[in-house]
Amino acid sequence: MADSQEKTEKATPKKREDARKKGQVLKSAEVNTAVMVLALFAIIIAMSGNIVSSIQKMFNKYLTYAIIESLADPSEVRIHRLITGAFGEILIIAWPLLAVAVITGVAINLVQVGFLFSTESIKPQFSRINPMQGFKRIFSMRSVVELLKSLLKISIVGLVAYMEYTSNMKTFETIMFSDLFTAASKIFSMCISVALKACVALIALGLADYLYQWWEFEKNLKMTKQEIKDEYKMIEGDPKVKQAIKQKQREMSMRRMMAAIPKADVVITNPTHYAVALEYKDHEMEAPVVVAKGKDLVARNIKRKAAEHGIPMVENKPVAQALYLGVEIGEKIPQEMFAAVAEILAYVYNLKKKAG
Repeated sequence: MADSQEKTEKATPKKREDARKKGQVLKSAEVNTAVMVLALFAIIIAMSGNIVSSIQKMFNKYLTYAIIESLADPSEVRIHRLITGAFGEILIIAWPLLAVAVITGVAINLVQVGFLFSTESIKPQFSRINPMQGFKRIFSMRSVVELLKSLLKISIVGLVAYMEYTSNMKTFETIMFSDLFTAASKIFSMCISVALKACVALIALGLADYLYQWWEFEKNLKMTKQEIKDEYKMIEGDPKVKQAIKQKQREMSMRRMMAAIPKADVVITNPTHYAVALEYKDHEMEAPVVVAKGKDLVARNIKRKAAEHGIPMVENKPVAQALYLGVEIGEKIPQEMFAAVAEILAYVYNLKKKAG
């Protein structure tokens, strides 16, 4: 009993589909962050000339305007106009970066999850406001792992920044004697270098996190043997019920077959193993039709029913066996058997004439 309650079995396709509908999917936020940051800095490097030039022009323009216009007319309206204009130019500079961030975020989610729309995660759940459940979540293994990941990310970025700082000590000394834009350019280059190195480290962390998320996702989806049995019953139906339905269908089919025997013109027998009842109405049917057939016990019942209604029985082993094996109930006999069956029917009709 204990084994049936242990989650040792891999999740079935239905369990995975149900989990996906609930929004439970394999996804690593660390991969999203690392790829998005890498894409942002890649576009910054590609557009660095334009970005620096645009920022330089903006500073020249608005710092000059701010000094001249604030002295000429230090009104609130003019200052507001300066701030609005500067904000607009910042948006013009930043919109490619924002576009890349959005496109990369959507793309990496589609790669990891695919297209998915689920409202399950936003439905109110009273367990979320339960203090005991909240306490368990805070001190759960997942929370510990998330804390370790956060500390590891901070440590990685800090270590990369420290290594970059120590390797550029002389550059910092020259910056002190450089003009504003030269100093800004050098600091910008160092920041980009730190960011790229940190991104490489974060991508490695993201891949490790993805493997961990996969392991946890598969572990949470695992099922007990009893759950698999219950799911199979739900999809395929209870085997006992299915067996009972099939038995009922067989009984109904048997009753219909036995009820059709009185219409038969002849019963061809093996004589003990097979019995096949044929009906043929001249000028109405193209060929004789099998209305009942059976083997052993069913064959004996067919012969008993035929005897009760005075249906002639003819012993012909090869024809009886061929009809039983090759023709289903309600089907016409095949053309290659016309001659043999016609001979039997002619014999039966002659018997009826003599009797008449």
